[in-house]
Amino acid sequence: MPLNLTDIETLFNRHGHSQYSGEPVTQLEHALQTALLAEQAGADDELVTAALLHDLGHLLTGLGDSPTLRGVDDLHQFRAQPFLRGVFGQRVLDAVQFHVDAKRYLCAVRTGYLQALSPDSQRSLALQGGVFSSTEASHFIARPHAEEAVALRLWDDQAKQAGLQTPPLQHYLNRAQRCQLS
Repeated sequence: MPLNLTDIETLFNRHGHSQYSGEPVTQLEHALQTALLAEQAGADDELVTAALLHDLGHLLTGLGDSPTLRGVDDLHQFRAQPFLRGVFGQRVLDAVQFHVDAKRYLCAVRTGYLQALSPDSQRSLALQGGVFSSTEASHFIARPHAEEAVALRLWDDQAKQAGLQTPPLQHYLNRAQRCQLS
């Protein structure tokens, strides 16, 4: 059953104040910071919306604030897909789904990227299949919307700053409304 924007707002209001996997921000702060970074980079409504919603699957799992500490990959990049399909286009869906593989890709192709990941991101990387081989990296980046997922991943990595001021959730929901499917 697809979510509407009111449902998404409710999810953030109910579960967004939980800690984001051992980081100094909540799930909502992380989502807002990621969307802000996308917006500051000049991303369009679809990519800003994907940035806001990229970790929505964490809010749907009910596994608590840090499943990686228990050795669990919550598959959040896939969990949100059925709820967003029919609400947003493929570009938003792909950026959300591919942001985990984008981390695996960046570890394979960017020197120092792996070492710069937070401890929780390093734990989740191992649970998510580890660093891509060169062949896997080549196949990934050739996919439609992979480059956008890489941009999203880089914003995701930076969106963990305690106390950073962002526009409110409604600002980004208004952007999401502009790119909803009719």
